[in-house]
Parts: sequence; C-alpha cells; structure tokens
Amino acid sequence: MWFIVISILLLFASILPYMPLTHWFYRFFEFGKIQILILQITALIFSFILIDEYDVWIRILQVLTLINIIGHLVTLSKYTSFHKSVQKEPCDISSEIITVLSANVFQENKEYEQFIALINKYNPDIFLTMESDKNWEKALSVLDNKYIYSVKVALDNTYGMHLYSKLKITNHSVHYFVADDLPSIEAIIRTADNFEFTFFAVHPPPPSPTEEENSKERDGELLSIAKKIKQNADTCVVVGDFNNVAWAKSSILFRKTSETIDGRIGRGFISSFHTKYWFLRFPIDLMFHTSDVFIDELKSLEHFGSDHFPIYAKFFINKKTSEQEHLTENLEEGEHEIVQEIIIEGINEKSDNRN
Repeated sequence: MWFIVISILLLFASILPYMPLTHWFYRFFEFGKIQILILQITALIFSFILIDEYDVWIRILQVLTLINIIGHLVTLSKYTSFHKSVQKEPCDISSEIITVLSANVFQENKEYEQFIALINKYNPDIFLTMESDKNWEKALSVLDNKYIYSVKVALDNTYGMHLYSKLKITNHSVHYFVADDLPSIEAIIRTADNFEFTFFAVHPPPPSPTEEENSKERDGELLSIAKKIKQNADTCVVVGDFNNVAWAKSSILFRKTSETIDGRIGRGFISSFHTKYWFLRFPIDLMFHTSDVFIDELKSLEHFGSDHFPIYAKFFINKKTSEQEHLTENLEEGEHEIVQEIIIEGINEKSDNRN
C-alpha cells in the first residue's frame, strides 16, 4: 500500500510541470526534478526488497516509475560530468581569462564583511549582487577604489542590483522590461586586451506562495531579455538569479530565443538555493553565454550569510572558432508566437496587479 501511494504522488509530481499552467504550485515541481528522481529510485528499490506479494497494480506502478526515472535521467544527464562539454584552452587569438562572481546577497543579510572578504579572496574581475539595497551599497563602497566601474540600482523591494567591474564598462542600460520595479542590467565591457562583450544581469521574481502567484512575470522578463540578446547578436554572457531551473520550459525557450549555451552542461547541477536545506536545494543561479565564450570553470562558493551560495565563473572569448556553435538551438515553428505571448502575459500581469 505504501508503494502505491508514494508512487502515484511522485508520478503526479513528475507530470504537473508539463501542464500549461503558470500557478506556482505547478511550477514548483520543475525545481524538484532531482529530488523526485532520488525519491522514485529509492521507492522502486525498496518495493523489490520489502514487498512479498505482488498484484497487477504494483507491477504497473513499478513499470511506470521505471519509465519516469529513465525520463528524468535523460533530461538531467546533460548536467552531469558524464556529459561531454567543449573543453578549450586559451590561445593567442583568445582573450585572457575573465572571472565573474554572482551572488544573491539576501537583502536582510547583514554579514557585509563576510561578503567583502569573499570578494577579496577570489578577486573577480566582475561581481554582481542581487537583492542589494542602499545598506549593501554603502557597505560595498569600500571596494569602489578597486572596482572603478559600476552600475548601481539600489532598491528596497529585494530586486536591487549592483554590478562592479575592474574592466572598463563602455556603455550600460538598466532595463525594466515587464515592471518598473524589476530591473535588469545590460553592460558593454571591454577587457584589457580589447575584447568586448555584453554582460546581462538578471533577477526575475519567483513563482511562490509568498511572492508571485504565478510565473508570468518571471517568464516574461526572461524572454524579453532573451530577445534583447538575440537583437544584440554579439558576444554575450548572462548571469544572475533566474529563479528558474535550466530544464524548465521557460529556460529552454530563453536559451533558444537568445541562441545561447547553458554553462552548466557537462559541469554539474551546481545547486545554489537554499543554503540551509540540503535536500531542498535547487540550481537557480544560472549562466548562459554565446558560442564564442568558453567556460574554463563554473562552481559555487562558500556560504557568506545569504540564503544563496555565490556562483563563480572563469571564461575566455574566442571569436575565431565555431567549435561550440552546434550547442546552440533555434526556436522551432510556432515557438516565436509562444515567446511573444509569454512576454505580453508578463507585462499584463503586472498591470493587472496594479488595478
């Protein structure tokens, strides 16, 4: 009996994310694909060990569970080290190594010194903070002499954002694609060896019972940024707290629309949230990049008081190779219309909430 109940619940949890519904309840199960897989494998193993007498329903559920496990494994396998990713060394026609640290600092977190120590330890060329308000901006001012270029958007609504760079920011824009209190940063950055790339910083709202009732604003924001990247048609790196997982439908549409590559492929899940609950930890701080950007290292760093682990990346630019072009995907027939509908829904959702 226990196996029947658990198996049915886990099968429903696996199916719910594929339903075309945006309510947070359905989107939540996208985040938990890894956990659902672990629970299904555990339940299936124990069903063979502990169940002495089988009936046809138990056999059917075992088969369905096994099929579901295989489906999860196929989806998740590309995010493991078993999946081969393109490995390339810098050369005389590539840029020098560029380092980036991205962190949702958690607005209520007051461990400013811990975060500053983290920056000093890893010494990134660029670092991005999310949920950073005026208090965080004031605390981080001790780094202004070291990071002479910056874009500061201090907000007290948990969507503040600060970008600091040792590399020259030649131009920048702060976008509000779906709401006037939800910023994203676009910065043109030039390296010391004269390579130029666009850096996008993102942090859309999550669908959850305590924040947004549905995923419309998140998905509209992400796909608006994806369209902007596609229009840019240049070297680009996108980092931030996506409040989404890489295998979710909206993340796949983001990747296809922007024609970028998921930096996690072949490098592991790199789960970043929540720092306190190891089993309920999801990979929602993501990195995407164009095919002329090659990731040398991508990992999470140590805890500094936030509910997110920071993400650290090393990469270089090589514009004269096509080795990664096969990893990009394009929107299929009909998906352009879907993307536009999602963007309009995201904009309308904010308007509806104001009325």
